[in-house]
Amino acid sequence: MLRDFLTGFGLLIVYYVATGLPPILLRLLGKVPFEVTRKMYHFVLTLSIFPLLRVFSAWYLAAAAPLVLALILYPVLALLERSSFYARIAVERKGGEFKTSLIFAQLVIAALILIFWGLLGAQWRYVAVVAMMVWGFGDAAAALVGKAFGRRRILHRWIEGTKTLEGTLAMFVFAGLAAFLTLLLYAGLPWTVSLIAALCVAPVSAAVELFSHRGTDTLTVPLSAAFVILPLMAFASLVGL
Repeated sequence: MLRDFLTGFGLLIVYYVATGLPPILLRLLGKVPFEVTRKMYHFVLTLSIFPLLRVFSAWYLAAAAPLVLALILYPVLALLERSSFYARIAVERKGGEFKTSLIFAQLVIAALILIFWGLLGAQWRYVAVVAMMVWGFGDAAAALVGKAFGRRRILHRWIEGTKTLEGTLAMFVFAGLAAFLTLLLYAGLPWTVSLIAALCVAPVSAAVELFSHRGTDTLTVPLSAAFVILPLMAFASLVGL
């Protein structure tokens, strides 16, 4: 078991190095806008769900890997925070957000694997993938569209910072598309079921992202998406759709 874990964990590190190096180099060269590089890091985290589900033979090994990675990353990033190198490669909007998002992502991935593989069985693993794709593509679209085209600010005492109608609509559209395509192409579900599920998860994800504070959308969006998808898929399975 230890050997299997170390092999899988090594492959996971290879994935992070291979996908994380390009945005680091772009940050060092300073050739791309802040928000673009930030979302490149974001997609590295999002897509890590695939190697986790592929390279580990058991759910508890797959769930342990991001937890171990978080335990390693947190003290390392805490030590690096005051260095000039960290300042050059990190993409902070608020103090500590880069580190917090990395850790939150590892925790939520571990939780999704625990629930939708460990507790419910391997047949539900696709829900974890859907949840991560909804967060990954939806949140990226919200940030990029909101920054580039956001004109109508949404004002509410429960909303933190500057969020716009355009960004929230982008979240709605891309979260829905991500859910639809993942259910259709990855899970192999009928297009009608995939579309209904996408239309249900999109507004929930957009609303959750809108009201999440201090980078907690890394936790709240994938978890809320997963627990919208789960009863819908259970019902579809029950009625034979």
